[in-house]
Amino acid sequence: MAKKGFLARLDRRAKRARLDLPSLLAERLSVYFELLQRWNKQMNLTNLDDRDAGLDRLIIEPLVAARHLKNLQARVVDIGSGGGSPAIPLRLAMGGGSMLMVESKTRKAAFLRDVVRQLELNEVEVATARYEELLTRAELHEAFDAVTLRAVRVEQRVLRGLQAFVRPEGELLLFRGAGGGMEQGGIEPPLVWEATYPLVESLRSRLVVLRKLEIDETKKTRRS
Repeated sequence: MAKKGFLARLDRRAKRARLDLPSLLAERLSVYFELLQRWNKQMNLTNLDDRDAGLDRLIIEPLVAARHLKNLQARVVDIGSGGGSPAIPLRLAMGGGSMLMVESKTRKAAFLRDVVRQLELNEVEVATARYEELLTRAELHEAFDAVTLRAVRVEQRVLRGLQAFVRPEGELLLFRGAGGGMEQGGIEPPLVWEATYPLVESLRSRLVVLRKLEIDETKKTRRS
């Protein structure tokens, strides 16, 4: 797709989601999308067949989600980064902070490193590993303000593991599709449900935010 056409379509989709999209951010997103298209011809990174829905899912959803980050200078770890969404658009929208992208497949990790290099992203790293392997690294425990994930099956076992990365009062941001919400009653301390926000209306997608309690808050929750 020609850059001019992409920028025009991105602007239309952003306005539909009531997003104010600065021109510099749009330019950088176009570089990401061009790299995604190029690499997608060689390997299956993501489905780009439905152009508007694909653009909404890959780019618009993370931009909307950025509104709900408490701190745009946050230290974020993205699990199962794959084709770079939500991690890359979210990092570009933040404009600061840091990002660790975790991707177990070598070729997908190579794509992510190419995006980081082409966009000259500072404070962004790619770990070619499963997140379970990173749990053995003590320096990563409670080292992040937020965990983001989309293409990961959310189970209690997964949540128990991922919360170890997040500092007390930090958050897990779960990108969920239509019918992919979470029951508040199925969440166990030290995590509690914080909020659910709409992302893209046409996709019926939602951002589920879980907060990690302080230790004394956890004890109170268990007693109640």
